[in-house]
Amino acid sequence: MKSHYTNTIYAVFVLFCLLITSASAQSLIREYTDDLKTTPQQENGAKTDTNLGEAHYLDKDDDLEISSRDYKVPLSNQVTGMRDRPPMSYSLKIESFNTILQSQERDRYRSGPFSVGGYNWSLIVFPNGNRHDGGSGFISLYVAIDNSTLVFSHQEVIADLRVYVFSRSARQYFTMQAAHVWRFNVFKTMWGFPRVMSLAAFRDPRNGYLFNGDHCEFGVDVTFPTTFQRSELFTVARNFPNPRFTWTIQRFSTLLGDTYLSDAFSIGGRNWNIQLYPTGFSTGEGRFLSMYLVLNANESLRPYESIYVRAQLRVLNQLASPHWRTIDRPINHWINRPGPGLGWGYPEFISLADLRDSRRGYLVNDTLRVQVEILAVSSTRYLPR
Repeated sequence: MKSHYTNTIYAVFVLFCLLITSASAQSLIREYTDDLKTTPQQENGAKTDTNLGEAHYLDKDDDLEISSRDYKVPLSNQVTGMRDRPPMSYSLKIESFNTILQSQERDRYRSGPFSVGGYNWSLIVFPNGNRHDGGSGFISLYVAIDNSTLVFSHQEVIADLRVYVFSRSARQYFTMQAAHVWRFNVFKTMWGFPRVMSLAAFRDPRNGYLFNGDHCEFGVDVTFPTTFQRSELFTVARNFPNPRFTWTIQRFSTLLGDTYLSDAFSIGGRNWNIQLYPTGFSTGEGRFLSMYLVLNANESLRPYESIYVRAQLRVLNQLASPHWRTIDRPINHWINRPGPGLGWGYPEFISLADLRDSRRGYLVNDTLRVQVEILAVSSTRYLPR
């Protein structure tokens, strides 16, 4: 009986030892497996925590968007040129471009953040081109917004972008910008230009983009287009209900003054006068009748405002003679000041000899009839008033 009890105790002890050994083995196996999983991940380029103000590389598997094709903007909408002024928003100078160019681990360089308009931005350079955006074989330049500076998840930031590449030989900057604006939001944080210039052109020493071995400089302007606060509307009115004004001048031969003004008349929303020089003005003095259309002196114009007017000035034939017709002369001009002496017309409208020839029918019973027909008048509205 005692032997049976001893055997039972021994069997329980053996089972207890086996359980402890098994648990220890599983713990060792789990720890070793975890080490295997962690160590290669770090060796294959896991991201490290970097300071916000430090320029750094982006990992190839970074989730930053790398395509600007959402707009499908044709190259013809990209404006390029050379300029003397450096970039306003940010400049990125690199003194070891070939190192970045030959890097097998990362395909882009991202600048440190810079602030424009209350948002943080970064300039991103693809030295071999952004192959995901059709930029292989080119320098690709992009701008990314830090979406943590967007106050609301649905917020959209509309910006104009201009990128720069400095030419040491020309002492100027090659620039590229789009004819449209870029819309940044939490779903699209990066926009730019996949084909700023070919690598061949960039590396050609005659162009001066790479200098002092492998130095270069890139830059960017981030600006915000604002909507206008003031505006103007220019229109031209035609087909007036009563476009003609006729001035009848009696006892014409008794007029002794140099010039006379008709009564004011209103056509096309403006007040006008006909100005007459009975014995001529300027080149017509003493030989011709001179006649002009003038804007009434009580009309007010802004210092920079002009009024377009198209009209016909006439000396009417009062006999309806088949041989002598009404004399008709056009006006097609801009008026920028009101008042006498500031209109448009003709110093040699009709010779005084023809005017006084009674057979021609212009001066009948010492009465002269002149007329203007206004065909078009412009108006400008300024908003806000």
